[in-house]
Parts: sequence; structure tokens; C-alpha cells
Amino acid sequence: MSDRYDTTSNVEGQYQPGSGASVLKNKLGIVDSDEMNQVELELLEDLTLALLDQIEVDQQLGISDLCDWHRRWMGTVYDWAGEYRTVNMSKDGFPFAASHLIPALMETFNDKYLSSLTPCDRMNDDELIEALATVHVEFVLIHPFREGNGRLARLLATVMALQAGKPLLDFSTLNDHKDAYVAAIQAGMDDVEPMKDLFRRVLLESL
Repeated sequence: MSDRYDTTSNVEGQYQPGSGASVLKNKLGIVDSDEMNQVELELLEDLTLALLDQIEVDQQLGISDLCDWHRRWMGTVYDWAGEYRTVNMSKDGFPFAASHLIPALMETFNDKYLSSLTPCDRMNDDELIEALATVHVEFVLIHPFREGNGRLARLLATVMALQAGKPLLDFSTLNDHKDAYVAAIQAGMDDVEPMKDLFRRVLLESL
């Protein structure tokens, strides 16, 4: 993980002693990245199953939900779970939103996208694909949390699809075409069509 992000020096930029700067400082004292990945995966699966019983078909989603989901998912692992990041981050030389802009950007994300594109219960497939792609790109470009943004974005997409009567989404396409996915995120600053193409495939494979 040490080469994934550029961070400034505060608690969110600290690594667990003994991990060789491969695992973020955590409450569990985990020093092995594979073990941490497994813990985070299992916790995310638990959260996903819980949300299946809690989210209503006609429920509008908001940034308070995303913060709550992140806290419920990562709260036993990291002190900063559910809080917007306070470090600047980039990946493969591509910078995400500056940390001091995140609160305002998330309010805009809520008002401009979540409030108009959720719930998805009355959307046809084309409308759903547009909503999934747009929300996904906008959220990932902001990258509001220190860790777990991509996975939380997929959880959000899954909930939106379930509201539209679709099954749990199969994201194999995104995993198998990582270069195309990264390119679609970067293109999303001006053009959401590449991400729509990917989500169209995701939806087809899920069905």
C-alpha cells in the first residue's frame, strides 16, 4: 500500500508499526496486508448483507448514508472510519480532490447526483446505467475517505441496482479490465460514456 497513495503526515498517513509501511495504522494491530484485505472483505460482506434487509426500494440515498456505511464497515479497524479524509491522495500519478474541498464537493455530490438519481426503483436499464456510471465516477473522483472508496462506490452501485429490481452486481468486468476502468474514471471528468460502457457490461453479466 505504500506506493498507492501520497499522503501528508498525520494519523491517516501513519502505517502500522512492523508492517513495513504496507498496512495503515489500525485498531487491530494487523501488520500483514493480506490479513487486512481479508478482514476488510469479510466486514464489507457483513455490511452488504445487513443493508439488503435495511434499504427500502424507494429510499433516497445521501452522503449521510455513505458516511454511516463507511463507519459501520471500517469502524472496528480504523479511528477515522466514516470521516472525510484530511490528507491529499493520488494514485498512479492521478490526483483526487484536495482534502480541504471534500466537504463542499460531497454536498454538491449529494444535491446534484444522489438526490436526483436515487432511488432507482422506476428506472429502465438505460436510465439505471447512466445513473450508476455517473454516481460512480463522481464519487471516486472525490475519493472522500482515506481507504475503501472504490469498494464503497461498488456497494453504492449495488444498492442502486437492487432498488431497480436487479440482482447483486457482478463486477468481474471492472476487475478484468482495470486499465479501461482507470481510463473511464479519468475520462469521467468530461465524459461519462466510457464508464457507461463498463456498467452496461456489468449489468449484462449480473443478469
